[in-house]
Amino acid sequence: MPKAALARPLMRGASWPPLRQGSQPMFLYFTQIRAWPLAALLLFMLAACAGAPRAPDDATDTASDALAALELRNGGRLGVFALDAGSGRSLGWREDERFGMCSTFKLLLAATVLDAARQGRLDGTAPIHFSDDDLVPHSPVLREHLALGSSTLTAPELARATQLTSDNAAANLLIRKLGGPEAVTALWRASGDEVSRLDRLEPDMNLLPPGDLRDSTSPRAMAQHVARLFTSEMLVPEDRERLREWMVETGTGLARLRAATPPHWQAGDKTGSAIAPLMPNKTHDVAVFWPPGRAPVIVAAYYESDAHHAGRIRAQDEAVLAQVGRIAVAWAGD
Repeated sequence: MPKAALARPLMRGASWPPLRQGSQPMFLYFTQIRAWPLAALLLFMLAACAGAPRAPDDATDTASDALAALELRNGGRLGVFALDAGSGRSLGWREDERFGMCSTFKLLLAATVLDAARQGRLDGTAPIHFSDDDLVPHSPVLREHLALGSSTLTAPELARATQLTSDNAAANLLIRKLGGPEAVTALWRASGDEVSRLDRLEPDMNLLPPGDLRDSTSPRAMAQHVARLFTSEMLVPEDRERLREWMVETGTGLARLRAATPPHWQAGDKTGSAIAPLMPNKTHDVAVFWPPGRAPVIVAAYYESDAHHAGRIRAQDEAVLAQVGRIAVAWAGD
């Protein structure tokens, strides 16, 4: 929370509730029981607490101010939520605002598929057939398989392709196999995520004009969902480790949040991007950092640039997320 927010009166607009007939104001009770020594002691304790070190709060204030300045300096809209799964500390900036997920949803999809296969909701060993008709823009893995004469992959193999390369056709096959976007959203609701929603298939789900709530999440909801994947019994240990390996192996986000990874930490992520006419460019990343000997630190960062910029993903937009990573790592501490 920025310092300006902390400076607001906590009791703004507050008033004592109306007294019932026969009741007395609280200060009369203090007088009747001769509580002045107690009141003085309480005031002394409060003053002592106010002067005590508050390093975690100070660090969060500093980090929040840095995120606000980063957004102001670069323009556009930035949403961030970082969660230290060990201590429960959190850091946010626009953390409850909605952003289009773009391909960051594929991390949740891969986890959902692993769990569905484990629970028997789908057969993780059965071949799933595909053809040229299933191809959509950016389907590198399936396109290569078809070129080599192969037209089947299992659900876990498709999930891996979805996570590592963001293969859109693989994601669509998995969504359909799970029952469609509404069914996927229902599974997320059952897992405790009340915010993230999937409404369409790839690539249409990336077309999100301002104000459109479809295919969106909030930084807080995404980070908390990912935290549950790695710190609860939401996934069995084997699937949790497999998902972690896939995230670490993913190479699409090395210039984003993971650019801030300390040498002795491990990190994995899932990126999301969208460039469409008349819409701000979207450059997103969801990363998990594993400091040695500690619970993970999860960071969800969503950045919409100030305007539409045609062409490829801009390096300056990725640099915004790299700076978010540095702010979050410094906040989390070594």
